[in-house]
Amino acid sequence: MSDIRVVGMGSSELGEIIGDEPVIALDTEFMREKTYFAQLCLVQVATRRAICCADPLTGPPADSATWDKLLERTCVIHSARQDLEVIYQATRRFPARVFDTQIAAALLGYPPQMGYGNLVEELFDKRLDKSHTRADWSRRPLPEEQLAYAAEDVEFLLPAFDALGERLDRQGRLSWANEDSADLLDSTLYASDPAQAIDRLKGARNLRGAARAAAVRLAAWREERAIAGNRPRQWIIRDAVLLEIATQQPASKKSLARMSGLAERTLQRYGDTLLELVAKSATDDVDYRPPARPNEAQKAALKRMQQLVAERAGELQLAAELLAPKKELAAALAGNRDLRVLRGWRQDLLGADLLAILADVD
Repeated sequence: MSDIRVVGMGSSELGEIIGDEPVIALDTEFMREKTYFAQLCLVQVATRRAICCADPLTGPPADSATWDKLLERTCVIHSARQDLEVIYQATRRFPARVFDTQIAAALLGYPPQMGYGNLVEELFDKRLDKSHTRADWSRRPLPEEQLAYAAEDVEFLLPAFDALGERLDRQGRLSWANEDSADLLDSTLYASDPAQAIDRLKGARNLRGAARAAAVRLAAWREERAIAGNRPRQWIIRDAVLLEIATQQPASKKSLARMSGLAERTLQRYGDTLLELVAKSATDDVDYRPPARPNEAQKAALKRMQQLVAERAGELQLAAELLAPKKELAAALAGNRDLRVLRGWRQDLLGADLLAILADVD
């Protein structure tokens, strides 16, 4: 491994290390156990010449120019979605381009969710130390062994970029990897919408009528509180308690106090608000119906689509779920045409045949 340089995120050294490199390797370490938004704790960067760990928690903070300098190029990241989310939440910026080595590997026939360590071992016969996966990245100073672990997370990314890119190009699939990687640079993927918080409330799918209406309001309120205070939503009030309130529809603090698992402190702090939300939900028009069960024609069409995807995936020696997961095919049957399988390279491979099957049941 090259010598590891540790610099402040806001220092001029970071820009000097990056220079005019068109492609860099990038990784982040973050903590989110005690916050709603992930806390960015370390940014690891590798160029062809150096490895650097940039510390956002000590020294002056990075300004816009620093982030622009870092991100105005192709960033090679493994399993990039979480890293991009953390960077976007911290800066409201994305890299100019991203190349996700997990996506690239999957398009060469490796398992779709292949971890970085397994990929490095497969490509370079090198076993990485993963003993610091659950480490506390917010403590300072960071131990040397933790910094070494962090540096390894970018050390092999540029060699992987070269190796995977060459093979993809040879097979005519490099544009596929670029397309799928670019899909990750979409801010809507990382948006927090309280109105949709009901979708993250465990057990809410089975609620109907008044209980559903109350759950929608309660989940949205909790999400807003969690965002405003940057606290985990379960710290505001747990899912099970929220569901019980929505189901039981308490009308007084006395009845609210009977909810199992509702702490006295939570009752005193939020009791009036919770009762008000339940009361207001009584007049809400929540016309929710679970997705209709497919009829026989739709079941047959889904089976035909799955067979088509499996056959095409077999020809390409790719996982079928990489081409089109069952959930996406079912969404197409339900009328959704804004799907990845009906865009880009997947459209070229499958789109016309899938649409022909769908036309038979429309």
